[in-house]
Amino acid sequence: MIDWIYGFVLLLLFVMENIYFKIAERYKIMDIPNERSSHHTITLRGGGVIFYLGVLVYGLTFGFFAPWFLCGLTLVAVVSFMDDMHPLSAKLRLLVQTFALLLLLLQLGVHEVSWGYVIVALFVCLAVLNIYNFMDGINGITGGYSLVVLLALWGINAWVIQIAPAGFIPVVILSLLVFNFYNFRTRARCFSGDVGAVAIAFILLFLLGTFIMRTGEISVLILLGVYGVDGVLTIIHRLMLKENIGQPHRKHLYQLLANEAKIPHLSVSFFYMATQALVGGGYLLVLKYAPAYTLFYAIVSLVVLVAVYLPLRRKYYALLEEK
Repeated sequence: MIDWIYGFVLLLLFVMENIYFKIAERYKIMDIPNERSSHHTITLRGGGVIFYLGVLVYGLTFGFFAPWFLCGLTLVAVVSFMDDMHPLSAKLRLLVQTFALLLLLLQLGVHEVSWGYVIVALFVCLAVLNIYNFMDGINGITGGYSLVVLLALWGINAWVIQIAPAGFIPVVILSLLVFNFYNFRTRARCFSGDVGAVAIAFILLFLLGTFIMRTGEISVLILLGVYGVDGVLTIIHRLMLKENIGQPHRKHLYQLLANEAKIPHLSVSFFYMATQALVGGGYLLVLKYAPAYTLFYAIVSLVVLVAVYLPLRRKYYALLEEK
């Protein structure tokens, strides 16, 4: 019976995505390349709205839960979609994200632990939302990377501790499969847009936050380790260059690999997916069989990721400077 339900959900998500394509074509919701882009053709923007719709479909099919999470997700999805259609001020987006994340933290019960934790958690969550958005720049990277992270969280949900109702993560995975069908291509049918990148990041934060609140294990953030290293170290580098970190750029490692090294987009995306899969798979094994060493594993993994990242960045950033 469940298999039939998931099959129906998958079909419904495909239909909804194609309906969105018609709407995007009608209202010209397009991603137009500029000098900061890593692509060269006009492409539909906002296909990642399917992640938010997937959560709604889950609620209608299996039952709604976590109301504050859903309210926060709706807020960031709506504002991000508006930004995809007509750019909004950064201050407005940040204000809405902050309020939405406070709703998420309320859902998680962080305020019941300590208001000091609320401030730290809010800062970390804001950083994750925006880094996830910054990392969405080439075909396949957001959909593919998010799929890897969700598979690891699904493993945690099934084998370690329940962090969401049984069908929730599978339905979000189905929404990612639908999006990847149209995006994980040499010539993408659509891009995620801010609505997709921010929505999937918000969903991941909910799942990661639930795990942290139930176990106290902050080491689980290593499931975002690859994005974290690229995002944080790129921000630090740009601050050292006295650049406005809110402005578009082409200095992330994935951008250097795609634009300066001329490596195909899907190959770069697969590299990020495979690296995170190795890190996440290792974390699952440690969590399952040697839980006392999860923090040690996370720290060692971060050190290794940085050690791999820095030489690659130095090599390909030199090509950018030569232009």
